[in-house]
Amino acid sequence: MLHTTQLYQHVPETRWPIVYSPRYNITFMGLEKLHPFDAGKWGKVINFLKEAIRRKVELEWGTEDDEYLDKVERNIEKSLQEHLPDVVVYNAGTDILEGDRLGGLSISPVGIVKRDELVFRMVRGRQVPILMVTSGGYQKRTARIIADSILNLFGLGLIGPESPSVSAQNSDTPLLPPAVP
Repeated sequence: MLHTTQLYQHVPETRWPIVYSPRYNITFMGLEKLHPFDAGKWGKVINFLKEAIRRKVELEWGTEDDEYLDKVERNIEKSLQEHLPDVVVYNAGTDILEGDRLGGLSISPVGIVKRDELVFRMVRGRQVPILMVTSGGYQKRTARIIADSILNLFGLGLIGPESPSVSAQNSDTPLLPPAVP
């Protein structure tokens, strides 16, 4: 059975983006899948996200490493104390990198690597599985920074085959139910 979307109801069929098909209508945690080239949906998505945010952390344009890392650490700690999740999906964006005009922050490459390490240490220290996805970052050098971060996490034993036992293979609690439809 297809998911019925409410975000497209105001868009006439003749205006649907070329990538749209009703078969693509899926949800993740109550948020409908976003389709590329669909600016008409963003207003509703932004309003949904504003209501869903429980810990709002604002950063000034040009924020640098020390202030940023301090806020990351304090707010992750508080969030994990308030609610220990079954799994963390970590969006490790690099549009915070100094010189990125869209991100507006001024975080150094070392600061990005430290941020990822901090997040992994805090989450893995509580034996919670973590999935890191990369996003943002509109400079050529971001690929190298992401690679450096992953190598750092691996070198510290926070990811990879020797990492602490929070993987689905050796956890008492499966990540997915026995029968996934």
